[in-house]
Amino acid sequence: MEDSKDGNIDKEVSVGTAPTAAFDDITKSALPEGTVDSVYAAKAHALNNAIQEIGMGWYQWQLFVVVGFGWASDNLWPVVTSLILPAVALEYSPPKPPILSLSQNIGLLAGAIFWGFGCDVFGRRWAFNLTIGITSVFGLISAGSPNFAAVCVFAALWSVGVGGNLPVDSAIFLEFLPGTHQYLLTVLSVFWAFAQLLATLIAWPLLGYHTCQDNGQPCTRSANFGWRYFMIAMGAIAMVMFICRFFFFTLFESPKFLMGRGKDAEAVRVVQEVARRNGKVSTFTLANLEVFDDQGTVRTDAAAALSRKLEKLNFTHVRALFATPKLAYSTSLIMLIWAFIGLGFPLYNAFLPYIQETRGAQFGDGSTYITYRNSLIIAVLGVPGALVGGVLVEIPRFGRKGALAVSTALTGVFLFASTTALTSNALLGWNCAYNFMSNIMYAVLYAYTPEIFPTKDRGTGNALTATANRIFGIMAPIVAMYANLATAAPVYVSGALFIAAGLLTAALPFEPRGKASL
Repeated sequence: MEDSKDGNIDKEVSVGTAPTAAFDDITKSALPEGTVDSVYAAKAHALNNAIQEIGMGWYQWQLFVVVGFGWASDNLWPVVTSLILPAVALEYSPPKPPILSLSQNIGLLAGAIFWGFGCDVFGRRWAFNLTIGITSVFGLISAGSPNFAAVCVFAALWSVGVGGNLPVDSAIFLEFLPGTHQYLLTVLSVFWAFAQLLATLIAWPLLGYHTCQDNGQPCTRSANFGWRYFMIAMGAIAMVMFICRFFFFTLFESPKFLMGRGKDAEAVRVVQEVARRNGKVSTFTLANLEVFDDQGTVRTDAAAALSRKLEKLNFTHVRALFATPKLAYSTSLIMLIWAFIGLGFPLYNAFLPYIQETRGAQFGDGSTYITYRNSLIIAVLGVPGALVGGVLVEIPRFGRKGALAVSTALTGVFLFASTTALTSNALLGWNCAYNFMSNIMYAVLYAYTPEIFPTKDRGTGNALTATANRIFGIMAPIVAMYANLATAAPVYVSGALFIAAGLLTAALPFEPRGKASL
């Protein structure tokens, strides 16, 4: 179905609300009965049916692209920090260069908390539009930093925007997806992998040819402009993403979020508008939701609306994620997995160019050019990793849990294997394998996490996991400050954390493959 130039629909197809037989299995909840309020669950199922029968159309594919910008930003900017770290350290000679990564992780933590928890209170739309805008502005400004402290401050500020991307964007995309297409949440990670490829592709000529060599000679600003050019390029890319989101795409508030706030009529209007944009007509009406109001205790009057506005003061959304023993176990375990990965990933990845340069020097080829060339080669392997993840999550009796457990554990195994490298090429090979597996891991993790939280609490659930991830991420540069990055010690710690996270994944209680999220 295509929109004509004046925005009208060329062809309309009527959509009913009764679930088809083929969809019966998909409408099973990813969470077991009794986990959430019965009225909310019934209405969520009705909305799932409505979205499913509208199908995957023009609106969702547009959303796929603009949400992909958030996925890209989440990986792009930590990679940016790791790529400029050697050049910034050469120019300013700070006593503890990892403070730059520490500043970034503090900003990521603040962003995850504010945007993640906030989107369950004030909605998804503002967070969705502002996060990349904040990132682009401070990324561009950072190019003019006069000293190391300024670079660190701007890194923290752009990271406040970056930290909100995945908690918000994953919730938005999942809530508009038909149950049969939830695997696309995994495929979205191709943007995450492509961002690393794009950053290293741009960094190779800019940083490779316009950066001081680490040869003991003084590094002047004029001889080290590469990282500033690079920040301007990255800030400009983020600004283009923001403009596309804000001016060329209309984001509707999530129907299930609106329903969870007692705004059933608005939820129905959004469903009908999505159908219209997809070239269809939905017969889903307010009566399809109101029929469930007599079956429970959910209130939709003004007093209840006011109470919901004050939920942020009594941690209602947080308590809901620990409402039953099984849900509390699931929430706690996924937070622990995110925490382990939050320390393991930046402990190695944030200092990968530095590790390659220092260990490359030991192998006799640690030039700036070789360092960034190898970073580009490693990044290339991330793209197929994300696509493979999208296939693995749909394998019967393997699903999300199996794909996540195996890929996470193998990520740690390849890190351990990298310590055996005796040449620069061997180190490059192990790093390629590591990046391939870690991209599978992140693709599945980013899809699995929002699927196991109900919509009304999904932003909070995403915020809890992201917060655990960022808190442990703050520890990574602190460890790096007191550990010798030229040795294998940080690699061993990182590898052990990944393997532990993989083992914990096998104990997760929910498998959402083939089931619709609530």
